[in-house]
Amino acid sequence: MTIQAASGETRRKTGVTFASRLAFEDIRHSYHGKETIRGISLAAEPGEVLCLLGPSGSGKTTLLRIAAGLEAQSHGRIVIDGREMAGPQDFLPPEKRGVGLMFQDFALFPHMTVLENVRFGLTALSAKEAVAEAGAALERVGLWHHATKYPHALSGGEQQRVALARALAPRPGVLLMDEPFSGLDSRLKDTIRTDTLTILKESRATAIVVTHDAEEAMRMADRIALLKDGCLVQLGAPADLYSSPCSLFAAAFFSEINELSGIVRNGAVETPLGTAPAEGLAEGSTVSVAVRLSDVDVAAEGGAIEARILSRRFLGVVELLTLAVAGADDPIRARVRAGRLAPGVNDVVVTVAPRDILVFEKAP
Repeated sequence: MTIQAASGETRRKTGVTFASRLAFEDIRHSYHGKETIRGISLAAEPGEVLCLLGPSGSGKTTLLRIAAGLEAQSHGRIVIDGREMAGPQDFLPPEKRGVGLMFQDFALFPHMTVLENVRFGLTALSAKEAVAEAGAALERVGLWHHATKYPHALSGGEQQRVALARALAPRPGVLLMDEPFSGLDSRLKDTIRTDTLTILKESRATAIVVTHDAEEAMRMADRIALLKDGCLVQLGAPADLYSSPCSLFAAAFFSEINELSGIVRNGAVETPLGTAPAEGLAEGSTVSVAVRLSDVDVAAEGGAIEARILSRRFLGVVELLTLAVAGADDPIRARVRAGRLAPGVNDVVVTVAPRDILVFEKAP
């Protein structure tokens, strides 16, 4: 069966893989005496795309390398379908774990043709079977017509798809992808991400994808594991992490925010942008407050709080405003639809819904 790729090419539908469950059980890891992973436990369920998201140094790539068998943890276990891959009892090398690997730089062999690159890992098959399976994998990503070319003759997006074909050719139960789109330009990323996600869903392989880009994680993931300093901060569906962040760090990672502070009084906190409920937080405690730029509604009249525009930048669909608001130590930023405010308007009013004022315990 063939289908149309987002890029417009016709390609063969991906062969189905038997998806596996990969579990990290209390994983710890140290490098030169510094703890890089601090007791992380989570699992990628069969057939799901799990994104490991976080800033540089959060431990996401190290966690992926531990899953692959390229690094050894100092504590804990890696378990695939109930079988220990790495732990107190056993340590299996990458080729015995039933995982596919796709690296940030694609890691294609320059002296091999595209077809030879894809068939490279099919060592369990005869030469004829390996060529047939590699050719089928290239058809699935729409690149069979480039089979005899060498990697340097392909574009960055085409090289990415060759790397994907090579990783999927053995039909692994788990596919591990380390920043797979970071080398692509922004216009190409959307198309390649869409094609890749389609292929992953067709193949039904479990996929663990490392990224530092929150939007990319939300586009691809069934669930997101947000990491910071080697710890798991929050785990859940993209919509849950965005709408109900567990901390100021989580809120700021998924969107630009205005950061304020306040004091809890009578179960609420008053801010220059309005009053928000603060149930469960200690009376009299100082708390951190976050308001997303897109949640600050700005109008010429009819709002609750007076403000003055300090600067406005046209960004196409939206304008970025910097506002002076009484009681706020720092300017408040807002993103509003372009054309909402007439040119030359300086005095405005702002409104923020109480549900859009996010309140968190102050970080120690």
